[in-house]
Amino acid sequence: MVELLNDFNQCRELLLKRLREPAPGRIQLLTGPRQVGKTTLLLEIAGRFGDAAIYAAGDEPDAALPGFWERRWADAEARAQRGTAVLLLDEIHQLSDLAKRLKGHWDRLRRRHVPIHIVATGSSALRVTTGSRESLAGRFERMVLGHWSAASLAGAFQLSAREAALSLVRFGSYPGSVALNGDAARWRTYIRDAIIEPAIGRDLLALGGIRRPALLRQVFAVAAGSPAQIVSLQKLQGQLQDRGALETVAHYLALLQDAYLVAPLERFSTRAHRRRAAPPKLVTLNNALLSAMHPDGPPDPAREAERFGFWVENACLAFGVNQGQRVTYWREEPLEIGAVFEGSWGEWAIEVKTGRFDAQSLKGLLEFCRRNPKFTPLVISAPDDEEIAPRHGIRAVSWEDFLVSGPPPR
Repeated sequence: MVELLNDFNQCRELLLKRLREPAPGRIQLLTGPRQVGKTTLLLEIAGRFGDAAIYAAGDEPDAALPGFWERRWADAEARAQRGTAVLLLDEIHQLSDLAKRLKGHWDRLRRRHVPIHIVATGSSALRVTTGSRESLAGRFERMVLGHWSAASLAGAFQLSAREAALSLVRFGSYPGSVALNGDAARWRTYIRDAIIEPAIGRDLLALGGIRRPALLRQVFAVAAGSPAQIVSLQKLQGQLQDRGALETVAHYLALLQDAYLVAPLERFSTRAHRRRAAPPKLVTLNNALLSAMHPDGPPDPAREAERFGFWVENACLAFGVNQGQRVTYWREEPLEIGAVFEGSWGEWAIEVKTGRFDAQSLKGLLEFCRRNPKFTPLVISAPDDEEIAPRHGIRAVSWEDFLVSGPPPR
């Protein structure tokens, strides 16, 4: 089971609770996007445990030197002679044969009853979990510290709910970039150099097997340029300078999802073959990536209403994905709806309307719910437009409220 956490404080409290259990407990494996606070979290834990904690990072300059990791394990075992120790291993996706190494050390600790807790983090879900499902089966618990929500931004940076929602739509939710929102050049440099390039240039390309790195970058660029849009693989392929087989393009989209960058949403259908055959709806999982890749930066709500609308819809759908909901879309020509949510929030059919709308524009939503009555229709509207949908018997919530609190109570 994977624990999905989108709140830094919640993640910290869960880890501290598990570290208070008898050691050695299961390995705590924490993955998630870059720059959401995983390293900060480990350093906070190290500060709380003082001399009982050992911190080591896979991206340290000397991490590749012979004996680096062995010395850290020996240090942890020495400190465990005085009481429970905590070994904090950051960015372990940089470590070769990480599952095999962790398995060997953890098994030895268990056999000898050495009281050491292990917390390991990684920014690439694919690299960290490759091999871990079998080699570490029964030995680890995985958590994902995901992209921050508007509510987390509001709490951490003393923003109102409305300010946090607007900031998330225009600038995304990477906490390290918030202080740079007023400086466009520095903000863009931070997002590109600290998040996009490491995620693609290091995490994914280090996997091996990516024969066409230029194509991978182009697939990401096209996806980031098509927020909340349905794009056939053939059309996507046609926009690429470095043409690749459709299977390769689809594979690269899946890799971008593993790197917490892009989610290619399937079409809703009760038939699996129809879901797979349909073109994906591309959702970028943090709006900062949209604005950093767009030549004009974040959209201005007043001057660029259409582009801002795409940014809002992308943010709402990404929020659902990041919160662990199963998010799909529905289209049966000439009708379609923005998204279908299934999960802990309930079952919702959703249309996102950032401009004025009427009953005609809700035909798709009503038809989908007629065919699939278990779903509750919901319109995510512009603030102050929430009264339009209820006139037609449909519930509504403003996009600001949705990004802070999710769907209304059912």
